[in-house]
Amino acid sequence: MSITANEVLDAKGLSCPMPIVKTKKAISHLKAGEVIEVQATDQGSTADIKAWSESTGHQYIGTVENGDVLKHYIRVASEAEKKDETKHDNVVDVNELRAKVEGDEAVSILDVREPAEFAFGHIPGAINIPLGELETRIGALNKQDGLYVICRTGSRSDLAAQKLAEQGFKNVINVVPGMTKWEGSLNHDN
Repeated sequence: MSITANEVLDAKGLSCPMPIVKTKKAISHLKAGEVIEVQATDQGSTADIKAWSESTGHQYIGTVENGDVLKHYIRVASEAEKKDETKHDNVVDVNELRAKVEGDEAVSILDVREPAEFAFGHIPGAINIPLGELETRIGALNKQDGLYVICRTGSRSDLAAQKLAEQGFKNVINVVPGMTKWEGSLNHDN
């Protein structure tokens, strides 16, 4: 498959949220209808780029795997197609969640990181549904439960929290800044 892009962005070696941060900056210089190719090596970037594109009105065209490199293609939205980037408004600091976990409070935690990230350390009792699988596995979650959503930095979990709220989940809380600042106990699956 040969796709011609108006700009190629190198985001290889970067992890969430940096591929999105760099894409936002690069896309601001492009014209409506132009296509950007974002090259990344972070496996979670496919779900991140797709969700971000949908939330801002840009068209996620698709991803092509080329060895270890994922080439994501995005068509730049026109002014009429663009949406203001939103943030989920129900947010809690990671330390507040830690206090609940350590206080043996019954909490439901959804970790939307990739399986490898989850395996190397996650909050005890958390369930793992990567952001890219959320739409197909949403039925495994209870819409009435309070649900704390966490990722590495708070970016993927923000997108996941927005998706869940749009699907009728009543009490979804985004945990910021995410696992990078978690200082509580961890379970390991490796």
